[in-house]
Amino acid sequence: MDEIYDPTSLERHCQSEWDRLQRYRALEQSDRPKYYCLSMFPYPSGKLHMGHVRNYTLGDVLARFHRMKGFNVLQPMGWDAFGLPAENAALKQGVAPAEWTYQNIETMKGQLRSLGLAIDWTRELTTCRPDYYRWEQWLFTRLFRQGLIYQKTGTVNWDPVDQTVLANEQVIEGRGWRSGAIVEKRDIPMYYARITAYAEELLNDLDQLPHWPEQVKTMQRHWIGRSEGVSVRFALADRSDAVTVFTTRADTLYGVTYVAIAAEHPLALEAAQSDPELAIFIQECRQGSVAEADFSTQEKKGKPTCFQVVHPLTGERLPLWVANYVLMSYGEGAVMAVPAHDERDFDFAVRYNLPRKTVIRPPAGTSEPSMGAYVDDGVLCFSEDFDGYDSASAREKMALVLTALQSGQKQIKYRLRDWGISRQRYWGCPIPLIHCPQCGTVPVPDEQLPVVLPEAVTMQGVGSPLQKDLSFIHVPCPQCGKEARRETDTLDTFFESSWYYARYTCPDAQAMLDERVNYWLPVDQYIGGVEHAILHLLYARFFNKLMRDAGLVKTNEPFSHLLTQGMVLKDGSKMSKSKGNTVDPQALIDTYGADTARFFIIFTSPPEQSLEWSDSGVQGAHRFLKRLWTFALQFEARRKLGAPELTLETPHIRHEIHRLLQQANHDMVRQQFNTVASAAMKMLNALEKVKEVNDRLVLEGLSLLLRLLAPITPHLADSLWQRLKFGDSILEAPWPEPDPAALERETLDLILQINGKLRGTITIPRDLAADAIETLALAHPAVEKALEGRAPRKIVVVPQRIVNVVT
Repeated sequence: MDEIYDPTSLERHCQSEWDRLQRYRALEQSDRPKYYCLSMFPYPSGKLHMGHVRNYTLGDVLARFHRMKGFNVLQPMGWDAFGLPAENAALKQGVAPAEWTYQNIETMKGQLRSLGLAIDWTRELTTCRPDYYRWEQWLFTRLFRQGLIYQKTGTVNWDPVDQTVLANEQVIEGRGWRSGAIVEKRDIPMYYARITAYAEELLNDLDQLPHWPEQVKTMQRHWIGRSEGVSVRFALADRSDAVTVFTTRADTLYGVTYVAIAAEHPLALEAAQSDPELAIFIQECRQGSVAEADFSTQEKKGKPTCFQVVHPLTGERLPLWVANYVLMSYGEGAVMAVPAHDERDFDFAVRYNLPRKTVIRPPAGTSEPSMGAYVDDGVLCFSEDFDGYDSASAREKMALVLTALQSGQKQIKYRLRDWGISRQRYWGCPIPLIHCPQCGTVPVPDEQLPVVLPEAVTMQGVGSPLQKDLSFIHVPCPQCGKEARRETDTLDTFFESSWYYARYTCPDAQAMLDERVNYWLPVDQYIGGVEHAILHLLYARFFNKLMRDAGLVKTNEPFSHLLTQGMVLKDGSKMSKSKGNTVDPQALIDTYGADTARFFIIFTSPPEQSLEWSDSGVQGAHRFLKRLWTFALQFEARRKLGAPELTLETPHIRHEIHRLLQQANHDMVRQQFNTVASAAMKMLNALEKVKEVNDRLVLEGLSLLLRLLAPITPHLADSLWQRLKFGDSILEAPWPEPDPAALERETLDLILQINGKLRGTITIPRDLAADAIETLALAHPAVEKALEGRAPRKIVVVPQRIVNVVT
């Protein structure tokens, strides 16, 4: 081993030994408590970025810490390998998505290995491999038969030039990102997972996750969006059918001045047949993004129809409008408009000069807004028999009246909608369905799974290669044997990432999952960015409940603890190629070593906060590790020379070391790893004070310090541990605990203040009386100088902390 700290050779040697001895192979053992630590797996985009390094370093620190605490640890890794970027890269570079993906995996796997992560690579998963997606196809067929997956028409962004569906983020100012064509909204058959069947359970079970950040749970509660309200029936004038709306504000019913429906509503399409202007407006609504966020911010526009509806309580005829702010996919695709008490309706009514009726007054003592709509609860007015009711009471009473009139009923609605799981794209898991003219849509039988995605394709940018692959499309019907057509849509990539955590527990199982899953689940610690708070984490929770109800797992929730780490910033902005402020992790590792990168990542910021990149911070981390290396080797050299043991007692230094260890242990449990790294630096400072007076304390201190650093800088810690002959490997060493005797001191240091300002410290016996403390304080040179022979006005003693002399 080199006398000079050479991280490149040292880390390569450690990693080779760890692999040879299979140090991180996880087995199902009952003699130790299990700890399943999982960081969200990466998309193989080509190279690691600093966000990856931070994410996986945090997970590795936790995995190594729990291993030293006596847990049976599983920390696996895999690849979220399907997705749109591979198709885009294939078009740009002229390679098949599969080839591009597998090349990237090899590159990124090498980078992850160079970080020295304690990963069990025998459990590696790649979601684009048939041995993985076979089992989600297997589950799909069962959910389809149960009705938990179904087909219906859905509205998508359609690029008419590239003949493809676009994700919301691919629509730029109403045009396709690649072709520049004006994007259309098109209704096509799509497949949906019935997540709404689990809405109440998904909402309620958030209360069973005390170790999740409150911010994430709040975001999920809002996304699920439970609303208690009333379904109200507005009969069509002179017709037998009706328009149904859902409202949480039945107390404003007397303020309705029009009803608005979505452009895709059947009544809108019917009215457009005899109204050319309305037909043109509906066509305009079909252009642009289908993202809900865009609906909420776009300019409110509409057109009247030839229809009128009848108010269920007053009998008044109201106009029926088509409005671009009404979503067909939410509720019944219709809203009752109350301009006086809804800001969106108010803006629309002002634009089109529609009437406004005030039916809610603010409670006594509050004033109405001078402009705009009054949207809060209050007291009803101009509402016939309901005048004088408060809003809450009116809502209850109106629900009863509407039910009696058969014009409405109480209802619970969710903002959450069923999950659209099909994509009109190539690079994804094939949907295991066959369309037969005689038998209808038939699931692929188990013995014919997996439906393998052809990988040797040429991407042309127009449509999906699957739609042109006749050998893929034309198949016999599994039921009648006649010619049929295979489904060419693929699954949303969230489908793969919603159950991978379970497959890690038994990656070689000859079934979707086996009994090992119930040993490891739930995941004890899940780590990833807060940007995944809603979709990924919600879908994973939903999928876990589907697997539970299928008898595959026993847990209700997949992740018991959740850590959402902050972003990595440079110059105050998130690192990105477009801003030119990225840092190449591999260049950092090649220059300074993985341990320096890890220590910098951990030391610079608490995990949940953003981390600001600093070149000087990296250099400082490297200097610290070099100092420790040099200190340990100099101590080793003294012992080899047979120098007499230095035994001068230094109880105050030993106390300091164990106090730092005590605080570090507390911070490790709190996942405040930055202060653990800080404690390690302070511990080395303390040891340097006694390196020439107390060999025994240096030896003890190094044993504690190296174990404290083992989760953060494992290569250096393991190398020095073996070199100083503490044991075969620090990976088998227990986590250090402070000595209670060392924490007890016969003396303590008090802060000395003069007029509230720090002027030094004084060391006193622990049980010294207050008057004796005052005498010692007055004898301190700084106090004598300040008093100049005068008596102090008073002396304030805060026991075991401060003595303040007031002049």
